Amino acid sequence: MSGIAMNNLRRLDLNLLVTLDVLLSEHNVTRAAERLNFSQPSVSVHLAKLRDVLGDPLLLPGPRGMRPTARAEALREPLREALEALERAVAPARPFDPAEATQSWRIAATDYVELTIILPALAGLRAAAPGTRLAVVELAPPRIARQAEQGEIDLGFHTSEGAPEGLRHRVLFAERYVLVGRAGHPRLKRRPTLAQFCKLEHVIVSPDGGGFAGATDEALAKAGMTRRVVLSVPHFLFMLSALASTDLVGMLPERLVRDNNALRVVEPPLDVPGYEIAMLWHERSHRDPAHQWLRETIANSV
Repeated sequence: MSGIAMNNLRRLDLNLLVTLDVLLSEHNVTRAAERLNFSQPSVSVHLAKLRDVLGDPLLLPGPRGMRPTARAEALREPLREALEALERAVAPARPFDPAEATQSWRIAATDYVELTIILPALAGLRAAAPGTRLAVVELAPPRIARQAEQGEIDLGFHTSEGAPEGLRHRVLFAERYVLVGRAGHPRLKRRPTLAQFCKLEHVIVSPDGGGFAGATDEALAKAGMTRRVVLSVPHFLFMLSALASTDLVGMLPERLVRDNNALRVVEPPLDVPGYEIAMLWHERSHRDPAHQWLRETIANSV
């Protein structure tokens, strides 16, 4: 854009352009004033400013009102198209219709969230919005905020305590730990004592890889005790399989083992602090009707 054109654009405001659009339609200052709900002198002032900025009389007196100049005729269609585009841009957001939606959503989640949140929501999402697609990507906690800000993900899920700052969040539920082993495990016929618990062979999920201590070990340390952690895995899915096929035991989030007939669940002999799971999203998506529907649908399914 040339410097002259840029300078002219800065001198124009939206009211002037709307007035010009109506004048080019009516060819009459009085009728244009009625349509715009302006006084006739105000429309005349607008026309004078337009003539000055555009360097053209635009409308000339004629026997049947005002006649547009060649410059005005050339402006008519581009101006109408520009104003219509602007009207569409600032129009209120249309209500979201999931039955007609074609969005592709991206959700950052761990395997725990996949099983406890996304899987329960999946049937409802597919039934209500069959034209949409859902991509579940691996959760990378240090990158959640940046990914959400740049539109790389629509939602992320994290513990409330460890959630990154700067994101909207909604707590979905509180989780607690239970002691789990295979169905028929000889040491889990009843709740073990703390000493018996420490002698069992434990498996632990270590998201960072290779760790042999977690929240349970912190609770034990306060009591001056330790347990035998013999297996460390990066994902809950493998841990569930290991528990179901061996005599290993593990402290797992309760929601993860509900209605699993291959496993036996008992109350642990010590209190291990639980956590809250929160849904996270960026301010840029907060008022989007489609995004609001997605959040509500997921929240209502847990």
